[in-house]
Amino acid sequence: MDQKPLGLLTIHVKRGINLAIRDHRSSDPYVVITVADQTLKTRVVKKNCNPVWNEEMTVAIKDPNVPIRLTVFDWDKFTGDDKMGDANIDIQPYLDALKMGMELLRVPNGCAIKRVQPSRQNCLSDESSIVWNNGKITQDMILRLNNVECGEIEVMLEWHEGAGCRGVTSSSKGGVSSST
Repeated sequence: MDQKPLGLLTIHVKRGINLAIRDHRSSDPYVVITVADQTLKTRVVKKNCNPVWNEEMTVAIKDPNVPIRLTVFDWDKFTGDDKMGDANIDIQPYLDALKMGMELLRVPNGCAIKRVQPSRQNCLSDESSIVWNNGKITQDMILRLNNVECGEIEVMLEWHEGAGCRGVTSSSKGGVSSST
């Protein structure tokens, strides 16, 4: 199997919304993103159940069927960190939009290419739009956390292809480059 990645996915971890309280009156949340053998972590935001991270994490996507797992934890100084929920990021609709390739050059900036509805198969809490803007395809989403009483995480996806990447292809087009 070809071990070169299809491309690089930047996940902009924007903020948490109404996260669960795990300490006395608040929490000290951080986010961990795991894809296959890659694990990335945001900084800890102290005493805040509505934290703003605005951090970018980039992972190499080798197999689009491998789940992207987002887990929120409460940092604790003296004991193990408490889990505050998790969600899977479904990138299939996003990859399908990338396969449109050169057809997107005729689409005006700010145009929603595809809208993804919340379902039992994804962790979306609201409709998510995949948007063409200035030569890039992005997807904003609010993920409902599972295995917890409350909480959502807002993220944005952005795809990059570079040297050494296989690229996302469709049957009629070559690789699609939406890199910056």
